[in-house]
Amino acid sequence: MKKVLALSLAVIMGLGLVACGSKKDDDGEKTYKIASDTTFAPFEFENEDGDRVGIDMELLEAIAKEEGFKYEVDAVGFEAAMTSVESGQSDGMIAGMSVNEERKKKYDFSDSYYTSKVCFAVEKGSKIKTLKDLKGEHVIAKVGTVGATYAEKMAKEYDFEVKQVKSSAMMYQEVTSGNAVACFEDYPVMNYEITQKGQKLQVPFISDAGSEYAFAVKKGENSELLEMFNSGLKKIKENGEYQKIVDKYAKEK
Repeated sequence: MKKVLALSLAVIMGLGLVACGSKKDDDGEKTYKIASDTTFAPFEFENEDGDRVGIDMELLEAIAKEEGFKYEVDAVGFEAAMTSVESGQSDGMIAGMSVNEERKKKYDFSDSYYTSKVCFAVEKGSKIKTLKDLKGEHVIAKVGTVGATYAEKMAKEYDFEVKQVKSSAMMYQEVTSGNAVACFEDYPVMNYEITQKGQKLQVPFISDAGSEYAFAVKKGENSELLEMFNSGLKKIKENGEYQKIVDKYAKEK
């Protein structure tokens, strides 16, 4: 009997660990758990003081202030953040996440808070300027990104090969070391790497079409959080705070 009780208790505790999203304090006030990426500057990254900063972080802070809700950020990486929301461990995620039809099957999205175009960067001094110049060459992209999806699509049309890696650092190194002639990434991310972090790269190509970034929650859940995000986003766009935040991190030098 004791073994049965112990097993039942373990199962209950295990279930509790799976569904551990938002929590309430002593006053019954809810604190939402928001998952995010770890390194996706200028949207989320750690500064020299170890603080988590970026467009997404400051937008979330400004929106929460406007709407009066509490939250805590769990920086686990992009793919892990998606899994966390799907499993109910997190209430939502903000991580430079592009909206597409496939993701709409699993998530409900907020209004768009940023439009990003894809670019490719090459080593400084490279003669490669267009997609046509990539014919027969090797390029690099980061797993799970819109840049990777775009590169794979263009590879079929322009006859080049795409290799995908797990980190941005690996991607840039592949180009600067000569293992790939170009890397595909969202333009604001690449622009930040070049202008703020000194990557020895240049951007000869930016796509015409763009993708929309949005805040996401598990489909059919946390509708109140989504509504507050949309409401707060509208307010900070109207009062000018939104543009101040974006210009702080993504304005071209």
